[in-house]
This record gives sequence, C-alpha cells and structure tokens, in this order.
Amino acid sequence: MVLYKQFKLCLLLSIITFSSVANANVRNTKQQEFIDVATLLPTALFDIRYYSSNNFVGKPIDGYKSAKCLLHKTTAYALQKAHKQAQLAGLNFKIFDCYRPQRAVDHFVRWVNDPTDLVTKATYYPNLGKDELLGGYIAAKSGHSRGSTLDLTLTDSEGTELNMGSLFDMFDTLSNTDDLRITTRQRANRYKLKNIMVAAGFAPYSMEWWHFTYKPQAYPDTYFDFEVK
Repeated sequence: MVLYKQFKLCLLLSIITFSSVANANVRNTKQQEFIDVATLLPTALFDIRYYSSNNFVGKPIDGYKSAKCLLHKTTAYALQKAHKQAQLAGLNFKIFDCYRPQRAVDHFVRWVNDPTDLVTKATYYPNLGKDELLGGYIAAKSGHSRGSTLDLTLTDSEGTELNMGSLFDMFDTLSNTDDLRITTRQRANRYKLKNIMVAAGFAPYSMEWWHFTYKPQAYPDTYFDFEVK
C-alpha cells in the first residue's frame, strides 16, 4: 500500500511537471510571434512613454526594460500597411505604447489605489479623482497585454505632432474621439488617424482617440507578462 501511494504521488508530480513545461513551451512559442515594430517601420517615430518617467504615473513602469514597440506579427504587418497610407498623405506615425506586460498593468493599479500620489494630476487627470479612473481608463486587465493593441498619433513630415485637442493619456472626456469641445481642425486630425487605422483593420476606442486594436486578435483571451526588452 505504501509503495502504491508513493507511485501515485510520483505519477502526479510527473504530470504536474510535464504540464508546467508544456505550458511554458506554449508561452515561449507565442512570445516568438511578437515583432519589434521598428524593424517594419524604420521611419516611424517611437516615444515609448512607460519606459520613461514621462507618463501619468511619473515613473518608469514595471516590465519596460527597453523603449521598444512589440506587437503580434499579424498586428505589426497591418500597422505597416497603415503607416504606408499615412506616408502617402505626407504624415508619419509617432507610437507611444504597444504590447504592455501584465506586471505594468499591475503597476498602474497600485498607483491608482494610492490616494497620496497626485504628482501628475494637473497634467493627466485635472478634472477627475483617482477613484474615477478605475474601469474606463485603468483596469486590472488591459487589451495591450494581448499584443494586438497600440497607442499612437500622427505627425507632419518634420515630426511635429498634429493637434489632437488633448494629450496622450489624458484621462478626461476631452480625449473622447468625438468630444464636442474640440475644434474643427482637431476633429479632422483625429479622424485622419482614425480613418487610416480603420482602413487597415484596426478598431478605435471611443474614449481615447489614440487607442486602436487590430481585429481579429491573435490571442483574445491571453494576457502576456514577458518583459519588453
């Protein structure tokens, strides 16, 4: 009986070990499907905000070891097509964020739950309390962690950002694509970006003019956590 119990325990441990190794192999295989977008868009501009302190938290964010834009290959190639259309119009892309590790999202959640840290309030959420950021703006899970979502804007041929009426990552209804307070020119600029992205297969997010997700997503139910490096 003792030998039988030992055999069952060894068998169970073997199954658990095999399952863990198999899952790790699957995750590694999926990770290999991500592309450094700069290799496909060498003339695009990259301002990866969460690698720096120039963001709504005011500090470099967990998981960003390099200022790279990583995306699943299907999204990256679709973005390449969109970029070509922007260039034909005499414009360029400036990209702020792409794949976002789950640990970065966790960092955002810790920040939003700290009522004493209000260093960036005047710039990024002047009209909202931190408790109002949860849900529509900051959530425990982000589509960015699936590898098919990115944040970007348009620039002219000299690299100057088009006036979109609000800063990237400004938590306010002013950032809604169709907010009534923006000017005719600002609305036109937002729609230049939106139309280029939609034509390439990306879906917009009405609350944030800069946010687009390629459809169909390669891994709609997976939230990756490997570092950007």
